[in-house]
Amino acid sequence: MKPLQLSSGDLLADRRADYAEMLFANGDHAAAAELMLGALELAPEWVLGWFRAGEMQEAAGALKAAAEAWRMALKLDPDDRAGARLKLELIGRAPASSAPPGAFVEALFDQYAPTFDSSLVEKLNYRVPELLSDAIARTGRVRFSHAIDLGCGTGLMGERLRPICDFLDGVDISAAMLKKAEARGVYDRLTKADLQTLELRAGQADLITAADVFLYVGALEGIVVKVAAALAPAGLFVFSVEKNDDLEPFRLRESRRYAHTRAYLERVLRNSDLALVSLDEAVLRQDRNAPVEGLIVLASR
Repeated sequence: MKPLQLSSGDLLADRRADYAEMLFANGDHAAAAELMLGALELAPEWVLGWFRAGEMQEAAGALKAAAEAWRMALKLDPDDRAGARLKLELIGRAPASSAPPGAFVEALFDQYAPTFDSSLVEKLNYRVPELLSDAIARTGRVRFSHAIDLGCGTGLMGERLRPICDFLDGVDISAAMLKKAEARGVYDRLTKADLQTLELRAGQADLITAADVFLYVGALEGIVVKVAAALAPAGLFVFSVEKNDDLEPFRLRESRRYAHTRAYLERVLRNSDLALVSLDEAVLRQDRNAPVEGLIVLASR
């Protein structure tokens, strides 16, 4: 995917934007937003400039102006690689969504790929591959003929799966992530695909994993039905979600990630003819020096 331009392409506009960032860092959000709008007068087609202007307006409490900036970003980039629609949703200026735009997720992880492993493991104490592996081990199953790692990223989960499966598939939306996964050398096959449109062959796998993937999927009914159909009899499906303690089945958080309730997950699995084996609470990682509470779910066909 072609990345959005970090620079406006106009030297004076970039200088104004840099100064706006200095003001923002010093807490003068309103002045920062005003100066960013001045930069956008010189570079009116700068998508990320409009997106950042919206964030500055939001921080200043000017939600109407923030919405206008994010709508301009959407107008200039209908694929919404910046995720402007999610920001509009979070301030109540767009209807609730069941999933983020695929282009946003792809662009996010293409950008994140170079520092993904170091950021997650070394800085955020990312534990999901370990937690999913422990859930699998507790079933007593020690070998699988065909495993599919959904949202495989750079292959952190794949490293855990490789010793216990004969054939390992990795699927991810990000070409940059897949390139990192290929270099890791643990997958037998890698496929670039969006989970929302992914096609899986019936009964092809006896283990399917999704490590921190459903953070970027709100409504899980569609993908879980596909997973259930792709599992061989007695096949296992293990995944993680961020925990939602609200009454709503799932909720979009300020991080632009989704969180899900225990009751919702139980219902989705039941309606997909999957038997719940275990559902445990765990700290998935750290985020802004705070633990991210999640759920580790294992189901069987």
